[in-house]
Amino acid sequence: MTTDTRPDDVQQHADFSPAERDAVYRCIETRRDVRGQFLPDPIPDDVLARLLHAAHHAPSVGFMQPWDFIVVRDPAAKQRVHTAFAAAHKEASQMFPDEKAARYRALKLEGILEAPVGLCITCDRERTGPVVIGRTHQPEMDLYSAVCAVQTLWLAARAENLGVGWVSIVRYEDLRTALGIPPRIQPIAYLCIGRVSHFYAKPELETAGWLPRLPLRDLVWFDAWHHRDGDESLLSAL
Repeated sequence: MTTDTRPDDVQQHADFSPAERDAVYRCIETRRDVRGQFLPDPIPDDVLARLLHAAHHAPSVGFMQPWDFIVVRDPAAKQRVHTAFAAAHKEASQMFPDEKAARYRALKLEGILEAPVGLCITCDRERTGPVVIGRTHQPEMDLYSAVCAVQTLWLAARAENLGVGWVSIVRYEDLRTALGIPPRIQPIAYLCIGRVSHFYAKPELETAGWLPRLPLRDLVWFDAWHHRDGDESLLSAL
């Protein structure tokens, strides 16, 4: 007779089935940065709660959980964010060379007013004090932790058949002003969330010919930067 001596805090039956594994990869591969195809349908509170729950379970350095979530539904608040975007978008259009500036201006790069829900994810860099496990030599890891919350929510939203768009063409100070964020809190992402009319087969910027997808095998090295001598079987599988 055998005795199970595993501690109580170890997950039982933690392995994923092949079908569950394939669903995760499908979710990753079909995730899109959604801009112009949001529908006005409201997001039920239980669904939005699941997304926030998923984001709150992202990995974080030193388990400091530095994030806060500002749910934006008020049209006036959305308009303030959109005004901040419009100012930054105008500035950005002047940064590209002439041959790309017109194409840039023609792109739909946000859905702030159309999406039923906006979500601002922030990072409180002082949440657990000045010394944090994992930040002693890489202090920016708390910012990366908040980005992990963004990506975890993004994948959860795709699994809920919702689209997400990350609005990065906006000044942090303007986001602080629009949403009343204190100066010591770092905004990380403003997301547009909602049901969509369709998901594109490829990322929109790839479809529009802005940039191509890079071949993965050209980005993989072995044991040192730009060292290609390695596992040919892995390279052939990429």
